Amino acid sequence: MSSLKDNKSSILLVDDESDIVEVIRSGLEHDSFDVFGFTDPELALEHFGMNTRHYSLVISDIRMPKINGYEFIKRVKKIKPEVKVFLMSAFEINKIEFKRVLPTVKIDEFIEKPFKLSVLNSLVRTHISV
Repeated sequence: MSSLKDNKSSILLVDDESDIVEVIRSGLEHDSFDVFGFTDPELALEHFGMNTRHYSLVISDIRMPKINGYEFIKRVKKIKPEVKVFLMSAFEINKIEFKRVLPTVKIDEFIEKPFKLSVLNSLVRTHISV
């Protein structure tokens, strides 16, 4: 894992599946992004709270134990309202839940799994610079 640097914009990545975290982290780091991956949303939130100034983007899965992606993003935005957020899911989105959450939290991108890392890298580049 990288170390947080003051001169770079880092990405916080949260997914309860460690293989997904590793593949995405590897792909983004290969494209020169600093990525910190977590499989536990509570630990990720604690880490984010202590290191907010380093993060310009948070990528979170929607379906996770303990804290779902919607709640996770709400808590992240309370800590740092200007941070960019991407939500991702391999499941059909509950449109009622999505519409309920969207007005309260700005989501910059929604990514449907599976996706190509090149597509994700391109989306990330449109929102942050290395």
